[in-house]
Amino acid sequence: MTLHLTGPILIGPDEVVGQAWVVGGRLTFSKPSGVTTTVRGWVLPGMVDAHCHVGIGPHGQVPDEVSEAQALADRAVGALLLRDAGSASETRWIDDREDLPRIVRAGRHLARTRRYLRGLAHEIEPEDLVEHVRVEARRGDGWVKLVGDWIDRSTGDLAPCWPADVLAAGVAAAHALGARVTVHQFGEDGVEDLLDAGVDGIEHGTGLPPDLLARVAAAGVAVVPTLVNIATFPGIADRGAEKFPRYAAHVRALHARRHDNVAALHEAGVPLFAGTDAGSVLPHGLIVDELHELVAAGLSRTAALDAATWSARSWLGHDSLVEGASADLLVLEGDPRADLGVLRRPRVVLRGRLVA
Repeated sequence: MTLHLTGPILIGPDEVVGQAWVVGGRLTFSKPSGVTTTVRGWVLPGMVDAHCHVGIGPHGQVPDEVSEAQALADRAVGALLLRDAGSASETRWIDDREDLPRIVRAGRHLARTRRYLRGLAHEIEPEDLVEHVRVEARRGDGWVKLVGDWIDRSTGDLAPCWPADVLAAGVAAAHALGARVTVHQFGEDGVEDLLDAGVDGIEHGTGLPPDLLARVAAAGVAVVPTLVNIATFPGIADRGAEKFPRYAAHVRALHARRHDNVAALHEAGVPLFAGTDAGSVLPHGLIVDELHELVAAGLSRTAALDAATWSARSWLGHDSLVEGASADLLVLEGDPRADLGVLRRPRVVLRGRLVA
């Protein structure tokens, strides 16, 4: 199928061209010969959900048909590139499906024993971390996912999961294999250890201390705030309040400052990317909700879009709307920089094909 895209075409946050074509599944700005099908509207790169989980549910691994439904839910809302931040399921078969989003995998979560949601992670002790990192670095697509903190039942509050020296060795092992490391981190304790170890990303980051933000930014450590997931914190606190009141109070406080936290990260120049944490608890298909949350935290609409499109694709090593790129894009009724609401009604082009 050859498509003629009569824009505007948003090739960057502030870069617009008038038209483009899709030939053989790829984007070109040179007019081809032959018959084309005209598609009119504002054109945006396919969005990125930079933190989701295809292939898991509340209790861990799910059947392939559930993984397929999750991927289709993301495709329907225009999330055409997914960074799977940990999955217990084998989803390589999705790579052979031209009708499903592309996935960048981080292997399976690595967590301390009884320090994470049951069924989702390899639960190990510190002496086993380096070897498991090596396994997951080879299993993934250039990422490894560590659970950096979780509730410690002996103290009744969030606490780091790994000794600093073990964490540093694990990160070094991943880097030696060419993989980046991202870390689940809710609380304040342990952030300096993450930075000392040289991690590449922090997921959630609700407790990042203000006095460390300049260091986070200088190191280029990316943060994926997953605000639609943080919205569940009050319910988590309510369920744990009787047994772990200190933890419940801490989680409520992190929730209360979630928008201020993201605003401070943005102001400090920390790279921010949009992710939903869909899969284990939340449904897939929430990326537009996450963009609205980023705007509620003080980002401009254009900055929020950038966190899910141009910059996010570059961060993951995928092209946006450039000559020869795979035609994974959205056709919208209006300019999303002026109205994020148009993202609710995308026409989706995936690998050069218009999909329902």
